[in-house]
Amino acid sequence: MKEKLAAFERLLNIMDDLRNGCPWDKKQTFESLRYLTIEETYELSDAILEKDISAIKKELGDLMLHLVFYAKIGSETGDFDIKDVLNDISEKLIQRHPHIFGNVKVTSADDVKNNWEKIKLKEKDRKSVLSGVPNSLPAIVKAFRMQEKVSGVGFDWENAEQVWEKVKEEMEELQNEVRKRDSAKIEMELGDLLFSLVNYSRLIGINPEDALERTNKKFIKRFKYIEEQAKKKGKSLQGMSLPEMDTFWEEAKKTEKQE
Repeated sequence: MKEKLAAFERLLNIMDDLRNGCPWDKKQTFESLRYLTIEETYELSDAILEKDISAIKKELGDLMLHLVFYAKIGSETGDFDIKDVLNDISEKLIQRHPHIFGNVKVTSADDVKNNWEKIKLKEKDRKSVLSGVPNSLPAIVKAFRMQEKVSGVGFDWENAEQVWEKVKEEMEELQNEVRKRDSAKIEMELGDLLFSLVNYSRLIGINPEDALERTNKKFIKRFKYIEEQAKKKGKSLQGMSLPEMDTFWEEAKKTEKQE
């Protein structure tokens, strides 16, 4: 523990030196750091999906720097410091884990999640279960979190099979609107279908954001293979037929299976 505390103290001292002496660090504000923090968070997400342990460690360090940076700025304005930040999160964890620090009994991780949401509602006197979902979240992540939160208070499907039936129903409704060519209703039905798919993925234990991002990465890898093979053969993609490109696509899939 002493080594961990010493390492944290070292980072705090370095932050003090940077804030006092580095022109770039001295200029930074909550607002100027915001987009950089978002970028660092996505870089951590990439590292996690890639299962790159070394990169995860590095990106956690970058995020830790941002947290310390925000706390330093807060201390300069007199609003809060790193001690306040750490004490607040410690108190929150104690309050929201009464099965560890109190006498509440739980039998599963779902019980813990449900208790967490109920305690949050009492703590902040929120008017809605959904109040804690940030407006700026990406749509799939936002849908997933909304569904998790309402599930925490009992508003949920009984099983995944029910949701799959809903997915099929929404797909049929979408196809009907596509045939009618009403763009506004097509958009609405497509949204309903995506929302149902997010719900289904949640109930079968899959995070839809992670699943889609893995597919994105797979697509990028395969398409780059097409580009590489076309270049080797002295061809441009624009000059290739779809069957030619599809041949390389299938080759890329076979290469993946061999890896």
